[in-house]
Amino acid sequence: MKKVIVIGAGVAGLASAIRLQHAGYEVEIYEKESLPGGKMHRIKREGYEFDLGPTIVMMPELYREVFELTGRNADDYIPMKKLSPMYSAYFNHGTEKLKVSNDLVQLMELFEGVDEKDAEGFLKYISDLYQRFNIAKHHFLQRPFRESKDFYNLSTLTQGLKLRTLGNAENSMAKYIKDKRLRDIISFQTLYIGISPAKSPSLYTIIPMIEFLYGVWFIEGGMHRMATAMADLFIELGGRIHYNAPVNEILIENSRAIGIRTNVGMIYADYIMCNADFPYAQKNLVKDVKAKGKYTDHYIDKMDYSCSCFVLYLGMDKQYKEIDDIHNFIFSEDLDDNIEQIFEGRLLTDPSIYMYIASKEEPTMAPAGKDGLYILMPISELSTAQYEWNEETVAYYRDKALSKVETLPGMHNIRNEIVTETFISPKEFRKQFNAYNGATFGLQPTLLQSNHLRPQSKATHCENLYFTGSSTHPGAGVPIVLLSSKIAAEELMLDDAL
Repeated sequence: MKKVIVIGAGVAGLASAIRLQHAGYEVEIYEKESLPGGKMHRIKREGYEFDLGPTIVMMPELYREVFELTGRNADDYIPMKKLSPMYSAYFNHGTEKLKVSNDLVQLMELFEGVDEKDAEGFLKYISDLYQRFNIAKHHFLQRPFRESKDFYNLSTLTQGLKLRTLGNAENSMAKYIKDKRLRDIISFQTLYIGISPAKSPSLYTIIPMIEFLYGVWFIEGGMHRMATAMADLFIELGGRIHYNAPVNEILIENSRAIGIRTNVGMIYADYIMCNADFPYAQKNLVKDVKAKGKYTDHYIDKMDYSCSCFVLYLGMDKQYKEIDDIHNFIFSEDLDDNIEQIFEGRLLTDPSIYMYIASKEEPTMAPAGKDGLYILMPISELSTAQYEWNEETVAYYRDKALSKVETLPGMHNIRNEIVTETFISPKEFRKQFNAYNGATFGLQPTLLQSNHLRPQSKATHCENLYFTGSSTHPGAGVPIVLLSSKIAAEELMLDDAL
């Protein structure tokens, strides 16, 4: 039985480990933290529990697939419910509220309530995107690009032209939908793969399209349950997880990965699957210069990184019954300027906020009669930010976040209702999760960092070494990262069969 070491128990690390263990390999995971999940972590404070990172479940079939491929019933591990409506969007200092559903009747009522022309344009837009989504799904998102010829061939290039990726998300949408609020609801979500809608290829508006067509779901117990369920399944299959076990180096001999170096010594294996953030891993774990290939330290520094996040986790002394939904987006008065500030590295003056109240669907995540608030603000990553992250910066962004939230119904007194409080900033993302530059979503999915131009699963200059996670193909976001794990595991097994 051949041995595989997986570096990191993040989503992609766990999912690839499950696939490989199920396929008959002896798999061991080495994880630097005391919990599984990577950014899909859990914070516990004084009876309140918070999902640290991802919170929105889309494409539930990809979540289920990890369990079903082993013959398990996914509902036994990650029971889910569909949310209706999916979320609320607030504009004009919290005074205007749009409830967004994936029920077509309710969705059309929303768009028609704004403008019938926009409702007509929305249907055309969704139809156009759906066609391109199917092309991407079958020809790009679920396949590797080992060599240039895998992309530069007549068939793939023909399909690529159909994607029309040269336009950006914002301009693509403006052709169909004129009301800025409706466009903001759609385009804002490219920030949750870490890129500006003004710079992202137009295809990335498939994110809200997937929500509109297939819905948003909630895992009972919160998002971290996905991580613990995968860890449980992996152990059931015979795998081993070593927690509090950071990896210091990928051992390479004669251009071949042979093991890892940890604080307790060298551990050897036939294959290495690295789920550490790709830029971090290339710069810090792959010390053999030849094995880096083009991804030298200088090259890594010059790549384009996603935005980061500042997140407050607040245990509150009450429930906020005036807020109906678990997911809430509070928009700045000028979203375009807000996004420009993020990617130009300026201090944000009027940020947009995402507020997640898991206790509305999972009461056990807060004491009885209380709510826990997760308040996220997209901000600049560390190398872009034109300001230092210090106590003053934390206080500044904390005030901005609370100022946005307290405009909502029933939340005007939240500063006096906080029982417990913690936060995470780009510095913590860098330190705790080895996110390069504190970039929460890894490498930006720009046109020049997508598909064959994005780091691939199989190392280019080192045998028996594979990568998976948000900075590798096909990209960021939990469903896409799950696809990354599938590609990486299949690549390893393909090489092993040769």
